[in-house]
Order: sequence, then structure tokens, then C-alpha cells
Amino acid sequence: METLNLNVGLLGHVDSGKTSIAKCLSTTSSTACFDKNPQSQERGITIDLGFSSLSTDLPERLIQAKSKWTKLQFTLVDCPGHASLIRTIIGGAQIIDMMMLVIDINKGVQTQTAECIVIGEITSKPLIIVLNKIDLIDEGKQAVVIAKVKKKLQLTLANTCFKNAPIVAIAANPGGQEENIRQAKEVLKETSFIPERHPDKPMVFSVDHCFSIKGKGTILTGTILQGTIKVNDNIELPALQLIKKVKSIQIFHQNIDEAVQGDRIGLCVTQFDPKSMERGVACVPGYLSRLYAAVISVAKVKYYKQQLTSKTKYHITVGYNTVLSKTTFFTSSQIDKNTGFNIISEYKHAEMLDDSNIDGVEQCYALVEFEKSVISCENGLIIGSKLDMDIHSSTCRIAFYGSIIWGIADKNYVANILPTIKIFKSKEKVGVIHRMVNNYEVIGQALFKKETKMQVFQNLRVSLSTGEMGVIESSFGQGGKVKIRFPDGLKLETITQLSKKGNKNNEDINEKGKEPIKVILRFKKFIFDKKKLIVQN
Repeated sequence: METLNLNVGLLGHVDSGKTSIAKCLSTTSSTACFDKNPQSQERGITIDLGFSSLSTDLPERLIQAKSKWTKLQFTLVDCPGHASLIRTIIGGAQIIDMMMLVIDINKGVQTQTAECIVIGEITSKPLIIVLNKIDLIDEGKQAVVIAKVKKKLQLTLANTCFKNAPIVAIAANPGGQEENIRQAKEVLKETSFIPERHPDKPMVFSVDHCFSIKGKGTILTGTILQGTIKVNDNIELPALQLIKKVKSIQIFHQNIDEAVQGDRIGLCVTQFDPKSMERGVACVPGYLSRLYAAVISVAKVKYYKQQLTSKTKYHITVGYNTVLSKTTFFTSSQIDKNTGFNIISEYKHAEMLDDSNIDGVEQCYALVEFEKSVISCENGLIIGSKLDMDIHSSTCRIAFYGSIIWGIADKNYVANILPTIKIFKSKEKVGVIHRMVNNYEVIGQALFKKETKMQVFQNLRVSLSTGEMGVIESSFGQGGKVKIRFPDGLKLETITQLSKKGNKNNEDINEKGKEPIKVILRFKKFIFDKKKLIVQN
């Protein structure tokens, strides 16, 4: 019997009742569910991901003539809701296929509710909204309150991809309203779909818990992100540079020989200390490497009110890892997203990304340099946040998102890789004409400082505000002046202006309200170029 597994994330503000809903919906629990963590029980809140499952018949609409699926299983991923645990929430969101956004009907949308909506939009997952705790409302007022909250939610979500999300109201307390729980299960079935899976790709397994069982070995539990895994396969733990053989595989206590992308599994290996890896990634040997930096695509989160600025350190989440990273933003006028980043192309450095970048005038990228190495698949989801912001404020902390375009696995990337990335800053120097030497030469001033090394700028092109194009020939004197030659000569009007008596510094022109003739030097410098060469197109 083939079972289609869909991973459903339960997200929402702390104490909205996510764990209670997981209990009501589940038919099978796991070793990591329902706040079994001692710290969760002590604090009275979910602090780690919990997993349980709901099995049901495959809906008629998903039954296809050649479909191998005969049963449907929902793996419920109970995510913590406390603001300080946003790293775990983001990590959990990256392994799910669907979302259930749990809202306390008596409190409405709260800060972490909003952040969960942002995460949902980033990951583009189908959403079900669950209004919980309706049992705390007088029975005679329930229908009115539910209708009022639904209308308010629909207005809140009107400008998101969730404007048509189904909404169900329940009471998930022990012995709660069975009819409402049944409705929630039906909505889950109605929202279910056959996701895109890649069983033929190299296997990647996202590990969320490790523990030992005496006499058997160490159990790694998690979700298969791509590919297929079988008993007796070798897997690599790239963070530890270890290769282990899979002794056995289970899906919610059932032994199996093979699992595919999307399955929630526990696999057993031997001679492995579970304390050496709490969370991480396992894969086909040799498939993944440590990344020390990466080029990523960038889209700004519209609810993030601050500018995205280069040189700022953001918290970059890759899978379950969140690492502080130095970030350099850059753009390309090529907006064909299929073209992507190309190492031989040139890109414009962005001190900050403004609306013109973000609204699609330019394709936006970032170079992120991780303070600690990370491991990720090709095209792995990246989420950038400012988690050092006040968790008690109502400000969105999730800043941008994208995917890895080019992972840099060279530990010495600063010396070996960065100089090959052609990110430039556009520069402009503006001076004025000091005097005209003849119809083909002028002396320019105020372009450079006295101490500037003029040989760097020799033979660079300049333009006049009157339109002529010239070339810097040499320095002139000791004050930063330069001699500029115009191969095609100066315009008659320019010569006339510069030939006026007493017009050595354009002083007479200024007195008449006219601008002095400007000398403009435009060039670019590549920010990672060790030689710091000056380049003109």
C-alpha cells in the first residue's frame, strides 16, 4: 500500500493552542511530539518541533488512473510560537508542504501570527486558518464572533496570497467539540494535493532529532528533502565528515525498506554518538559540502520596514541553521530570472535596496559570508532576518528571502573566489576648467586632491558639461590640476566662453549667473579587486 505523505506545519503565536490541535487531529504520535521535551513541560510552551500524524483515505479528486497512492497521511509539524524561537519556526517551515495557521479567536492576529503569515508567503505553501478556543465564548455569541473575526481576517489577508484561504473554527481542549475537529480534518483533506517530488535526485535528509536506543543504535529522525533512501544505503553526515550505513527505517513505528522525498522517517545507524549532532543534514556521500559563502537571489519582505543595506549583518537561516552573516547587496539590469547569476558578468553594488530594485526594475542579489559554515542543497531556501530586534515590539524581523544560486565551498574564498566576482561601484568626480591652453587642451582643477596619485587616472576619458569628450593626459603643477586633451577639439561656443577676458576661472560667467564649465570623470571600481584598478566602459 503506497501512502502519500504531506507535511503540515502548525504555526501561530505562543499559547494559541497548536499542540492541543495536534493532539486532537493525530492518530499516531512519535518520540518527538506533544511537548515531551522536559523543558517544554517545565515552561509550559512548545520549544522544539513536535511530530505526529493523521492517516486517512485518499480523496477521490487525488485518485488518478496511474497514481500509485492509495492512502493519505498528514505529518503534523508542531512549531513553537514564542518570539525567541523564531529560528526553529523558520527551520520547521522549510520542510512542510502545507500550513495550518492557528489563531486564538479571543486575541486575533498577534505579532508572531503575522510573522508566520510572512513565512507562509515566502515558502508559498497552501494555508488553512484555524480559529481556536471558541469554547471560551458564550454559546449564544459564538456564531456572531466567528463571523466577525473571519471578516476581519479576510481583510487582513486581502493583499496576500492567502486571501482565499479556508477558515475553520474549533475548540481543541480535551473533550472539545468533536464536530469541529471533524470539520478541521475535512478541510485538511479538501486542501490536500499531490506535491512535486523528485525521488530520482540525490538523497538529502533533514535531521531534526538524534537519540540512542540501547541495543539497536542511534536514531536520526527527520524529513527527506529530495531523493530516495533504502535500508543498507550509505549516508554521509557532511558536517561531521562521517559515512554511516542505514540499518533500518521506520515511518511512525512501521518498518519499511524504502522512503522517498516528503516522508517523515526515523533511520537507525550504529556507532554514532547522538550528542555529536542535534540537527543537521544527511545525504548521499559526496553530494553536499560546507559552504562558507554564497550568492543568493533576493526579494525583500514587504512588511520589513527598514532598508536592506550592505555591510549589515543579518541572521541567515539555511535549513535548521541560523548563522550571522555579512551581506553585500548588488543588482543587475537583466531581470530575466531564468538567466540567473553569471560569474563572468558585471553587477552593480547597492549600498541599499530601494523600491526601484525591489519592484522589479533590477534583479537583486546578495553575497552572504557566513560566520560559521552551513550545508545546503542547490537552490536551497534562504531567509534573512534581524533577530537582534526587540522581540516585544510589533515590528517584522524577517527582512528578505531567496535561494542559493552559487554556493562557495572554498574556505579561502576571500583570496581565491571574491576577486573573481565582478561587483562594482560607480564613481564620479566633478571639477571645472581652470583655463584653456588652446583649442584642443584645457587645464582642469578640483577633480583631484593635491596628494592624489595621478598616474592611476592618466588616459581616462572625461566629458565637459558642454558635451565634448576628452582624455586626461597628465598632472599639471602641484595642486591636483590636470591637462586634458580633446582629440576632436572644443566647440566654438566653449572656446568663446573660455576666451573671454578675465575668464581664467570662469569668474565672469559666474557673475552673469551662468554655471562654470564642468569637467566630469566617470569610472567604476570592483569592490573585491585586490589591485583596486579603475575601469571605464
